[in-house]
Amino acid sequence: MEYSCRAYELRCNECGKRFGNRPQSACDECLAPLEVKFDLDAVRGRFTRETVSAGPASIWRYKELLPIPEGFQPDLPVGFTPLTRAKNLGKRIGATNLYVKNDAVCFPTLSFKDRVVSVALANAQAFGFTTVGCSSTGNLANSVAAQSARLGLKACILVPADLEPAKILNTQVYGAHLVRIDGNYDHVNRLCTLIADEYGWGLVNVNLRPYYAEGSKTYGYEIAEQLGWKLPDNVVVPMAGGSLIRKIRKAFNELIALGLVEDKPVRFFGAQATGCSPISHAVKQGWDYIEPQRPNTIARSLAIGNPADGPAAAKMIAQNGGYAEDVSDVEVVSGIQELAETEGIFTETAGGVTTAVTARLYSHGRIGADETTVICITGNGLKTTDALEGRFRQQRAVKPRLSEFDDYIRETDPALVGGLEQELELAGGAR
Repeated sequence: MEYSCRAYELRCNECGKRFGNRPQSACDECLAPLEVKFDLDAVRGRFTRETVSAGPASIWRYKELLPIPEGFQPDLPVGFTPLTRAKNLGKRIGATNLYVKNDAVCFPTLSFKDRVVSVALANAQAFGFTTVGCSSTGNLANSVAAQSARLGLKACILVPADLEPAKILNTQVYGAHLVRIDGNYDHVNRLCTLIADEYGWGLVNVNLRPYYAEGSKTYGYEIAEQLGWKLPDNVVVPMAGGSLIRKIRKAFNELIALGLVEDKPVRFFGAQATGCSPISHAVKQGWDYIEPQRPNTIARSLAIGNPADGPAAAKMIAQNGGYAEDVSDVEVVSGIQELAETEGIFTETAGGVTTAVTARLYSHGRIGADETTVICITGNGLKTTDALEGRFRQQRAVKPRLSEFDDYIRETDPALVGGLEQELELAGGAR
């Protein structure tokens, strides 16, 4: 099960051993993780601002820097999500040049995981897998189920038993076989490693992980392109396994090497929930290793106690002059509501983490008010509505009469009526 490609191959991060292209995630000699290495000279003439702009409005505009097999014809419009100026949120937290990269609207399942899955499954097909799957805290499960259905692949997906009901439903509806495991994500992931070997399945974040992770680079490509082929000063990224933050950095480095953007320092800030913050803790302690934690947070999509890319992520954050912060579950919920109230973006708990961490970074002076900062929103709030349960009280129903409405609005929100009466007074009218 292997294919050849001149533009990229798997290599060991530690010893440099080369592996061609095969479904394998770790070096068989030193056990270090494998990563996709591109020959940038091989794609230099084919990957330019002009060729990118002429491409489809999806991640496939960057296909020359994605590990997809020769002859692969993508037809799923994943990615190229909005990068929007967050003036209202910025005003509230003291930022004048703040942007939101909003993957809460990514096609087809409303999270950035659609990017990584589309690249992983392209390789699964090339390797001849007919059954695919994953270990997941929710968003990945949704995306693998949806995209495998479209491609005609069988899917078996393993999740922790306490996963949010909306994410379980959003996996089962596509016809995938979902298995709930009595344990946390780290238990699930270890089991999936055994399953991949025993059953010969293509598990996107196990034996297909090097290809899967490369899909995250498109998040970084889009940020640079949507800023007018410029790099930001700062990026705030939620961290679960630690891969996304590293791949955004890799995307920026590739764009610099190819001359598509000017080189400049970019600081990366990692965001975690305090109830599961092994990477954040390592950064704060100045460690080059991860001390595993037992997850205890409502931000289940980030609840990985022993993250595979944690040490590398912590090291990268420190090298680039960034920082990592974590926030309580109460702050997570406040972050969800703050982003919704200011920018009209409903994010899941991971986005609440990112928003709350961003506010703290500004208040602590770690990010300057005028610096160009992008915060990464990676999933949709419709998936974690249980986190807001009891937050909003349902009011009594009002009869369809103006007098009834008037009484009701004066009782429940007199400020609305006060504003109206002020406007009428200024206009010379009377109520």
